[in-house]
Amino acid sequence: MWGIIGTWAMVEEGILLGGRHLSENGSVMDAIEMAVKDVEKNEAYTSVGLGGLPNEAGQVELDAAFMDGKTLSVGAVAGIKDFLHPVSIARSLLDGVFNNFLIGPGAEKYAIENGFERYPMLTQKAKERWETHKLEVEGGLAPYIGHDTVCVVGIDSHKHMATCTSTSGLFYKKEGRVGDSPIPGSGYYVDESIGGAAATGLGEDIMKGCLSYEIVMKMKEMSPQAACEEAVKSFNDKLIERRGKAGDISVVAMNSEGEFGAATNIECFPFVVMTQTRGLMKFEVNQKGEIKSC
Repeated sequence: MWGIIGTWAMVEEGILLGGRHLSENGSVMDAIEMAVKDVEKNEAYTSVGLGGLPNEAGQVELDAAFMDGKTLSVGAVAGIKDFLHPVSIARSLLDGVFNNFLIGPGAEKYAIENGFERYPMLTQKAKERWETHKLEVEGGLAPYIGHDTVCVVGIDSHKHMATCTSTSGLFYKKEGRVGDSPIPGSGYYVDESIGGAAATGLGEDIMKGCLSYEIVMKMKEMSPQAACEEAVKSFNDKLIERRGKAGDISVVAMNSEGEFGAATNIECFPFVVMTQTRGLMKFEVNQKGEIKSC
């Protein structure tokens, strides 16, 4: 039983590519990387990869991560500029005993030394968006809240599980700002004996709890859907109790049987799934836990 799940409508074509690869007995590692790379290279998606959300200096800084559910190995990069596929750089860091998480210039140096070519990531459209919105931000308004990370979790026919993430982060963020997306346990986690989960939303709030790890642990005792709903609700309530408010939080999960789930604290969170038995499916979930096809 193979399956693959991803965040937001932008991942549909990537999920289709990854799902087809899994249907041909391909590896989950290749399938999820394929899915995320499809989003990273498409400048129509303004929160990931090419043409992503610029920081306060007008630069596109990218974060990405990869985790192998068999070995629990993690590879991650943060604050990396001008590389088309940061998810692939993150994957290449999986196998080392040391130096699995690299940031900024160090990550860029590593990428160049390992054959990843520079690629200009600030498109004209992204520059124009930055020019339009920066006056609002500098005027004291809250930053544009586009921070939609692409997250993918999958399982192949050999029961191997993995997950990966990629994002340009919050619009007009401080140079060097890193959210939850590359942080294991927070933005993503997978243990193939149980399942995997990943989160998207306001990283500063998501990283206040090990949300993805918690969802995976909950899946020992309950379905992915119940685990997602319980984790998001309890964490959302805790943030409101302790801090008076909670930022956007949305999650997806898949267990070792290929069953899936999703939850959110916002009005509508779209996600895409493809499985061996049900094909490609597009859903939306709301903050009440109601899921509908779309």
